[in-house]
Amino acid sequence: MTTESSIPDDDATQPAMVRADLLAGLFFIIVGLAVFYGAWTMDRLEMRRIHPLTVPGLVPGMLSLALVICGSILAFRSIRTPATGGWQQLGGAVFSGAAGRAVAVMVLALIYTLGLVGTLPFWAATGLFVFAFIMLFECWLAEPRRPWLTSLPWALALAVCTAAVVTWVFERAFLVRLP
Repeated sequence: MTTESSIPDDDATQPAMVRADLLAGLFFIIVGLAVFYGAWTMDRLEMRRIHPLTVPGLVPGMLSLALVICGSILAFRSIRTPATGGWQQLGGAVFSGAAGRAVAVMVLALIYTLGLVGTLPFWAATGLFVFAFIMLFECWLAEPRRPWLTSLPWALALAVCTAAVVTWVFERAFLVRLP
């Protein structure tokens, strides 16, 4: 007796995802090479007699090489995988709800890092980010949407707790001065 499963097989890869993997692999290769260039051109501090294994660009350089290798593997695998009609389906995937949520995460992260941190105290920026994230993803981008009055107290409490704990951990445990 055979039963049909709603879980797709690993072999049955969607053509749109194959093409998305190709683009992601190329993106990671380009970013990795750019970071490697920056790490390579970073000051080596020879005049201060710094040991070569402790130069500032060593770890970013190694991480960038790992990124290039992983991006190359992803791109090579996607080139070898047949994906009939993948480019047409990729367009539909780019404008899907999941892609919209991914863009919302990126926009919120950019607002937090480039706009809030440094402008507001760290605890306030972190609390505002967590509050906005919860409200956005529970009340507007979730399926089904939750009423905002039920999410408001939860989001507020979680934002206050997260801001307090993260600030305390960085300042007291890691001894990091926060903006």
